[in-house]
Amino acid sequence: MNAPGGSVTRGTGDGRERKAPEELRSHQWYGTDGLRSFSHRARTRQLGYLPEEHLGKPVIAVLNTWSDINPCHVHLRDRAQAVKRGVWQAGGFPLEFPVSTLSETFQKPTPMLYRNLLAMETEELLRSYPVDGAVLLGGCDKSTPALLMGAASVDLPTIFVPAGPMLPGHWRNEVLGSGTDMWKYWDEKRAGLIGDCELAELESGLARSPGHCMTMGTASTLTAAAETLGVTMPGASSIPAVDSGHDRMAAASGLRIVDLVHQDMRLSRLLTREAYEDAVAAVLALGGSTNAVIHLIAMAGRSRVTLTLDDFDRIARTVPVLANLRPGGRHLMEDFHFAGGLPAFLSRLTDVLHLDRPTVAHSTLRAQLDGVRVHNEDVIRPRTDPLAHEGGVAVLRGNLCPDGAVIKHIAAEPHLLKHTGPAVVFDDYRTMQRTIDDPELGITADHVLVLRNAGPLGGPGMPEYGMLPIPEYLLKQGVRDMVRLSDARMSGTSYGACVLHIAPESYVGGPLALVRTGDAITLDVAARTLQLGVTEEELARRRAAWVPPPQRYSRGYGALYQEQITQADTGCDFAFLAAAGDVPDPYAG
Repeated sequence: MNAPGGSVTRGTGDGRERKAPEELRSHQWYGTDGLRSFSHRARTRQLGYLPEEHLGKPVIAVLNTWSDINPCHVHLRDRAQAVKRGVWQAGGFPLEFPVSTLSETFQKPTPMLYRNLLAMETEELLRSYPVDGAVLLGGCDKSTPALLMGAASVDLPTIFVPAGPMLPGHWRNEVLGSGTDMWKYWDEKRAGLIGDCELAELESGLARSPGHCMTMGTASTLTAAAETLGVTMPGASSIPAVDSGHDRMAAASGLRIVDLVHQDMRLSRLLTREAYEDAVAAVLALGGSTNAVIHLIAMAGRSRVTLTLDDFDRIARTVPVLANLRPGGRHLMEDFHFAGGLPAFLSRLTDVLHLDRPTVAHSTLRAQLDGVRVHNEDVIRPRTDPLAHEGGVAVLRGNLCPDGAVIKHIAAEPHLLKHTGPAVVFDDYRTMQRTIDDPELGITADHVLVLRNAGPLGGPGMPEYGMLPIPEYLLKQGVRDMVRLSDARMSGTSYGACVLHIAPESYVGGPLALVRTGDAITLDVAARTLQLGVTEEELARRRAAWVPPPQRYSRGYGALYQEQITQADTGCDFAFLAAAGDVPDPYAG
């Protein structure tokens, strides 16, 4: 029987096709008669494996981002064992590889600085070792795109295992959402409405278990995007991290990857333009994180698919927001999971999805969604009762952001979505932290707070500084939102009228570098515009006087980063990694 690509396969008696041993990629390491293959087999004996355990079987790399300091991934050591259990059961040979852990909670200045490093590590590990397929374990914000970017560049059969959301938080009689309620109650503390005792209780109640944020923050947004792309088992993205179903999903992923190797179901057959358009639609209908814009553009680029800000804005106008999840809504990810999870959610978008494309689990997305049901219509809204009539992220253009900017307007106070006010400019985050509460600045609720030098180069790494703090004296007056602009990102758990990803960034001389305190700025989300009320002649004078800042790094990874990083509107990938071209498989000897 002919398998995809024309290779000869063998039957197993259970209706499944199997590649002959010599058709496996790992065969060139293990199966030839040369000295190198003899050495590889000898070293595998040194590892304690019998020939019967691995020879002629698909070798599956299990890439694990577990570490002791990453609370989102601290359970992945156990999940890797479940994956390996599934691989063994399916007749494969699993090998676990530790890879960089990107912890949003601890890594400074930001794990975004290292997303491309993990992508490089993933790509080179999969290419250089004797593996036929891969299972990727991750979930904290940057790990999902990093792992998939690297894997897409190698193009082996691959399944992604999401880390899963943590349990809901609790404090007194309130259910808490990590991140979202952290910002809320920190402002309550600054406003004098709660004290140190309440804050100490909140510290122990916000994050109660392993797993990533249980709001529709960046982690849940990106794992939902991965599931929509078709690279996870159905429903995988919303299973709580500590649920026994998560362990079963990991084992099922191990079972399935062996079949995908035998079918030669490479990532390139899954990560098509249609798949990326569906992922964008899902993110926007979920009211997902603005960070997904950067990551999906970068991921698509690795798949040789051109995805732009204009695609996001176009698709945003075709989908409503149907997920009633914080920070834009009311519920948390466990509620979403038991309401039917992503399969049920996607069943409400079938008119805009490409249903005839394959996934890792089914021949078509249509088959994957067949028969699914929504179990709670307050969590997953019907089309007749959306949370918002358009997707939750808007793309802005104007003389302040000629290459674009984004705003999560569903999470902002509606009266600020059309606003003109005078700018208050901060040149860096530290200065802003030190001075934001100074009454001498004269900041009112009508002002527009502007932070610059926080972009891909200026941050460095584009930290999540975009939800600028509101001055303490305004919080005490009851103000909880203001228009805020930056070339930074913000946490997907954040909220407010925050314009982000302004491109080009100020550090490279973008128009944001030319704004002065007192300049009028107009935000109009409905018109998709962001305008600086300064004449072109005045901007030209300011541009001529602008002096580029010195580079931040003189050596090391930082020097490579600043040489190769692209701007937010093109995904912040490294130019040499996003470039077209092929990399040959190594000669195994």
